[in-house]
Amino acid sequence: MNPASPIKTIGLLAYDEVQALDLTGPLDVFGTANALAPETPPYDLHVIGVHSGAVHAENGLAILPACSIEDAPPLDTLLIPGGIGSRLGNPDPQLLAWLRRQAKTARRVVSVCTGAYMLAATGLLDGRRVATHWQYAADLARRFPAIHVEPERLFLRDGCFATSGGLTAGIDLALALVEEDLGAAASLAVARHLVMYVTRPGNQTQFSAPLAAQAQATGRMGNLVNWLLAHLQDEITSERMAEQVSMSPRHFRRVFTDTFGTSPARFVEHLRLEQACMRLTRDKTSIDRIASGVGFRSADVFRRAFRTRYGATPGEYRERFAR
Repeated sequence: MNPASPIKTIGLLAYDEVQALDLTGPLDVFGTANALAPETPPYDLHVIGVHSGAVHAENGLAILPACSIEDAPPLDTLLIPGGIGSRLGNPDPQLLAWLRRQAKTARRVVSVCTGAYMLAATGLLDGRRVATHWQYAADLARRFPAIHVEPERLFLRDGCFATSGGLTAGIDLALALVEEDLGAAASLAVARHLVMYVTRPGNQTQFSAPLAAQAQATGRMGNLVNWLLAHLQDEITSERMAEQVSMSPRHFRRVFTDTFGTSPARFVEHLRLEQACMRLTRDKTSIDRIASGVGFRSADVFRRAFRTRYGATPGEYRERFAR
């Protein structure tokens, strides 16, 4: 760490029904960077309330902010955590005006998870690329059509704005900000202290598709998901899937897309890749055998599809996530 660097003031917004981990996770990352600093701590950390007094997180945790938006110090970085209070509540006009003012002077404005709802309500994200929790990505895009939601990203930067996916992705983003401020060695030291990966391969939808599909589907389409998981190594066509649910291929493709929001072919590829993730971390089976075992016609096709979806090779994924 470079002790000569100016101290950076970071403000973390607290409000009723905030998701506690969205706030405390990044706070612990920056706090650990302070604890590991050889001399002057690099961050001046402030939990900021919308008003004075305690707020209560979704899980009931009482949080007493150090100050309110009315008396907050000038900020280098503002972080907005997610929570029910962000995505379901009506934003306070006074708060939105304060956020707009902060964006004019702060070096970075950051949202974690569904904190993107609050930030989007200011209009500051219009025309920008945004990450949020995969479960709320479609709703965020519907409510704020001027933003470009990328639901599979762990986090991303667009200008001075940084947004992240769900929950622990906010910790990944905070580590990236530490690296930006203090260098890779400092970020690695913080990650080691917190017993986490300094750079996590993949994205936030690594294990979401089967669970989300089974939650979305009912009746014959719900049974189809179970059938697909049991037959991934086979050749699976739309026609064969249509037979399983007793539909014509044309009607099946329409119903499938309406139910799952994607084509049958893309959905099957996602299931295959996610099953591959689990097999990569479960045992030492060769990557070629895993590829054929989940239905890819060649290991090269599998590797290309895996890297495209997760941003890492199968070998890198195994190295960092295997038990």
